[in-house]
Amino acid sequence: MPRYGMVIDTNRCVGCDACTLACKIQNGTPPGVLLARVLEKEEGKYPAVKRIYLPMLCFHCENPPCVKACPSKALVKRADGIVAVDKSKCCGVKACIAACPYDALHFYDNHRGYFGDDLTPIERYYYGRHRTGTVLKCDFCSERLKQGMVPACVEACPVSCRHFGNLDDPQAPISQMIKKGAKQILAEAGTQPSVYYMSNEGGVG
Repeated sequence: MPRYGMVIDTNRCVGCDACTLACKIQNGTPPGVLLARVLEKEEGKYPAVKRIYLPMLCFHCENPPCVKACPSKALVKRADGIVAVDKSKCCGVKACIAACPYDALHFYDNHRGYFGDDLTPIERYYYGRHRTGTVLKCDFCSERLKQGMVPACVEACPVSCRHFGNLDDPQAPISQMIKKGAKQILAEAGTQPSVYYMSNEGGVG
């Protein structure tokens, strides 16, 4: 059984948001809900200014605080390392959202689309897969993994800054990148995330 993880090379990320759009298409998320988003900031002083991009998603932690916080046991840590939501059990109290230090969970509270109640055909298709009053989150595109595919955000990245694979395989590219200095962010939170970052300095602390 693999233990899935991801390494994101921030040296290559250009902030194009292809990952964000691919995720929205794959998961049919409503307005305001981004399971894959890209944070950005400027560093330095003129004329030596640069823009930094930091792609974010669920970190599928080894010690996930969202799972511990959920009173209905709707969030589970699977054997393959993915943290998933059982929507049939979700009671919508949002304790998991408050517990996550990465702001990776979202509450789905209505079926309104980008044009209000007048849903487009694709919105009607996708929104029918979600239940109001429940939590939405990244699951590493589990349905794609079953078909031998990589997550949509990985496939869509035009600069190949996202690397996905088995953390328990020492020969896997992501394992080699971790050996070379890829780091977890907010490591002090003690969650042991399965998503790592590379930068020119070796990692994103």
